[in-house]
Parts: sequence; C-alpha cells; structure tokens
Amino acid sequence: MNSSQLFERSKKVAPGGVHSPIRSFSSLDRDPIFFQKAEGAYLWSVEGKRYIDYCQSWGPLVLGHRDPDVQSQVEEMISTAWTFGTCEPYSLELAEWITSRIPWVEKLRFVSSGTEAVMTALRLARAATGRQKILKFEGCYHGHVDSMLVQSGSGLAGVSASSSSGIPVDVEKTTLVAPLDDVLILEEIFQREGSQIAAVIVEPLPANYGLLVQRKEFLQKVESLARKHGALLILDEVISGFRVALGGMAELWGLKPDLVTYGKIVGGGFPVGCYGGRKDLMDQVAPLGTVYQAGTLSANPVGMVAGLATLKKMEKEKGWKTLEKIGQSFEEKIRPLLGHHKMEMVRFGSLFWCHLQTPEPIRRVSQIPPQQKEFFKKFYHHALEKGIYLAPHAYEVGFLSLAHTPTLLDQTVQALGKALQGT
Repeated sequence: MNSSQLFERSKKVAPGGVHSPIRSFSSLDRDPIFFQKAEGAYLWSVEGKRYIDYCQSWGPLVLGHRDPDVQSQVEEMISTAWTFGTCEPYSLELAEWITSRIPWVEKLRFVSSGTEAVMTALRLARAATGRQKILKFEGCYHGHVDSMLVQSGSGLAGVSASSSSGIPVDVEKTTLVAPLDDVLILEEIFQREGSQIAAVIVEPLPANYGLLVQRKEFLQKVESLARKHGALLILDEVISGFRVALGGMAELWGLKPDLVTYGKIVGGGFPVGCYGGRKDLMDQVAPLGTVYQAGTLSANPVGMVAGLATLKKMEKEKGWKTLEKIGQSFEEKIRPLLGHHKMEMVRFGSLFWCHLQTPEPIRRVSQIPPQQKEFFKKFYHHALEKGIYLAPHAYEVGFLSLAHTPTLLDQTVQALGKALQGT
C-alpha cells in the first residue's frame, strides 16, 4: 500500500488519521508520507523512496537515526528487560551523569514526555511559592498542558486563535502572556501582577513558532525580574537541552534556572522527559513532599540506556562542537542560494529555519512575514520531490545531526536550489 491508501485507513481509526496534529500535512494541502525505515540521516517511505531527513524526529536524534553505539545498548537492554515499574540502576546512572555535569540540576525526576515534565514543574512552582499565576511568552510551546495552550506554537502556529478548545476559563485566567523581546511590557506585567506570579516559563531558544533567537540581555532581564518579584524561573529546554550545548541555553547564556525541563535527547529518541532543579524545590515532590507526580513507565530502562549512550557519545566525541561546525557549514553553503530567492536562514547551533527575507532578525511572532505559509507550501512540495524531508510546517524548525556529512549537505544544497527554482 502507498501512503495515501494508508492515510485513508488511518483516518477511520485515529482523529485526522494521525497521532499528533503536525504529522497530518494539513497546512500543505497533501496527504502525509508514511515512513517505514530510518538510518543515519535517511528516511525511507513505504513507497521505497529515500529522503535526507532534516526533522530527525523533531530533534532528539543528535547522532542520527539508529546510531550503532546506541542501538547496541538498546538491544542489550531489550534482551534484559523492557520495563520494571520498580527501582532499577539504569535511571540512577543517567541521573548521576546529568546532575554531575549540570550544577543547576541538583536533583531530577524522569517522566515520559516533555509535556509531563512541564506540567509537574508548574505544579511544583505553584506549591513552592503559594501563588497561582504563570507567565509565559507568545509563540513559546510547552506541550499540551491546559494552562500553556494559550498563544502557543508548534502544531497551533499560524492559527488565528492560538489556543485549544476545552480549556476552562478559570485555567486561562492563571496564565499571563507577554510578547518575546519586549522589556517594557514585561516590566509592566511584573509591576501589576508580580506578587501573584509563581513562575516565569520560557523557551530560552524558542523553536516551535519559527526559530526566534532571543537576545541574551532579554533572557537575563526575564531572570532578574523573576528574582526581584519572588517568582521561580523555569527554562523549557526540551528542544535546546543537550543539543546546543551540554548545558543547553542556560550554559551558553549564563542563566541559572530554579527548575528546568528536558526531553528529546535525554531519552536518545525514546519517550523520555525529565524535570529538575534546586534540591529544596525537588524535595517537595512526593514521597518527600506534598507535590504529587507518578508514572508507571517513568524511567523506562530502554530510554534510560539510550539516553545515556547518546550523551556519553556526544561528550566523548565533542559532539556539540561538531554540530556547530556542521551547522555553520550548512549555513555558509545555502545562504547565497536562499538570498538569490529573497529568503534567508536563521540558525543557532544545529537548529535552522528558512523564511522570507525581513529587514531585521525575527525575535517575536508578529515579525514573521505573512506570506511565509503560502511560500513554504510551494517550496516544501518541490523539496520533497528532490528527496529532502523538512519539518512539514512553515513555522517549524529543522535539525541537523552528526550523520549529516559534508557530502549530504552538498547534495541538499543542490536539491534545494532546484526546489527554489520551482517556487
């Protein structure tokens, strides 16, 4: 069966035929591709066509698909156990690895997704401060937690009302929203609501509504205002953590979060997330404290060994420096080509996003060109024809991995050049 036939079958048993909205290709006016195999930098569709993959499962695969060193650890673990539901040494080893290298993570707890990590971090912040309100930023996506689906990104990006149905009005009232890169409005919100804000949560590298690289000074201002008003600082590093650097954006920008959320890479491509931070805060989580959180499949041993193998290999091979070099090389090769077609690339480390040219760097949602969606649709179709798989949405970012060799980058630039000619 081909992808369209499989999609017709899937629509009969799953909402919209998918298990996550972004997979539907709905903004591209075409059926999604069904993939059956992956290795390194490649994906193979059910039709047997090979694509160079710049989505990498939305970011966790810094080593590429099915890295052999990670795969060997996974296969050994599967031959040992799939899940315990008990205490085991595998999560302990990964937790010790992380806490020994990231000073602001004094303790952590593993969960099964980034959404789950954010949900608990918010609950913990409210309990620790005795306050109810959370301040987030427009265009930042923090998973499908009720209170965070207010002017968010990801699959809702580009929708006129960027929130979800089914969220109680009382929940919406506990969420304050500020535009990114606007210190004056941020100060006004804190002046008015500061005594009621439990925490400020921010993607230090917003990457779900375009790649909105923030000024270091702005993020430092967010941190200082939170401290001044007694609010906790939560950094959502589900995407940027262990990708832009071992310590994520917190390391690069010199930030010190009270709580941090991780996902993606921490599980090596398996469904793993975690939240961590100051010891005094984390000790308020059950069974030591009164903040309840549990999960039958939390700290799944397969995800634990995959995550540890990935992080150890990245550290041993200085993978973060290599990813920066790969990103820099890709940018240098494609920038002149994009410029010829009045496009440009914004890149941070191994994350990138192509958009129509703008007079200044895009740091907030309102600066995204209104024609971005329609232009991207044409560009995307031509890129697929040339064997390049990008994230299937105009506002989603691309990801590089160590599997993207110079030869593959050259092939990609040539293919995208031909794709741009067809737009």
